[in-house]
Amino acid sequence: MPHQPEPLVIGHRGASALRPEHTMPSYETAIALGADYIEPDLVSTRDHVLVARHENEISGTTDVADHPEFAARRTTKTIDGVTVTGWFTEDFTLAELRTLRATERIPDLRPGNAAFDGLAPIPTFDEVVELAVRHGVGVYPETKHPSYFDSIGLSLEEPLLDVLGRHGRRDRHDPVFIQSFEAANLRELRETTRLPLIQLIGGSGAAYDRMVTPAGLEEIATYADGIGVATSRVVPTGSGGRLLAPTTLVRDAHRVGLDVHVWTVRDENAQLPADFRRGDPDGPAYARATGDVMGWLAMLYDLGVDGVFADNPGTARAVLAGRSRRIAAS
Repeated sequence: MPHQPEPLVIGHRGASALRPEHTMPSYETAIALGADYIEPDLVSTRDHVLVARHENEISGTTDVADHPEFAARRTTKTIDGVTVTGWFTEDFTLAELRTLRATERIPDLRPGNAAFDGLAPIPTFDEVVELAVRHGVGVYPETKHPSYFDSIGLSLEEPLLDVLGRHGRRDRHDPVFIQSFEAANLRELRETTRLPLIQLIGGSGAAYDRMVTPAGLEEIATYADGIGVATSRVVPTGSGGRLLAPTTLVRDAHRVGLDVHVWTVRDENAQLPADFRRGDPDGPAYARATGDVMGWLAMLYDLGVDGVFADNPGTARAVLAGRSRRIAAS
């Protein structure tokens, strides 16, 4: 796996606290702020090109609804058992998607990002990897809904590995992590690549509960190199969103040779444990005000995590820098 002398800073969808997610400006900002890795979520176009979007349904992250020429493409589908209505990447060619522009997904929480609406096109995975290689940072792609895309003849695995290979990213020690919530997807990839694989684990659900047991972690270690877990798996929350005692997950995972990367650290009060929120809860801007995210990051680092997905990579990098200075001075 890629060598890491200290916890990794992973730019979650780029620097999504500061620019609309999954855009080249977002990835470029993440790199400028010190991210070790940038994270594109991957879906496919109709002509089988991988593009960076959080979901294949794009009405919340692009201006597609403002394009009358695509009005008839709006439809309803079942994706992984969930009924979704909107516009889907697999119904567009890359050329058609290129006529759209990205928009901020959560403008009420991040109104400043909305100033960048309409400026950036949807990037291809190839463009994201080229950017990462050019700046000497890693790339941390997630395959989104791989079973669904398999079912419609647009498998994600082959074009993913093809793009990485064309940029010289094939070896176990190259700066790449491939992540997925689907174990079957990772098992298939394990047969075809030496690149490090990360099993994503949600914060709730019986299947995920089994994965974080000692036996479940041993099973994951047969096909993956690490786990990417919700922060609540490391430090649960109780009444009122306040933190409870940490679990043994980090120690248990390390015991079987798995790295632990946690998601997602966000700056806003609404996204932080209650212990790290700041300001007047009755104030009009309380939800989007910045809390003590640095304190939250420091706690996670102290618990021994190997990487953090951060919406603001600059904050995560600053906490690590301060930590390094204190260690050097001690």
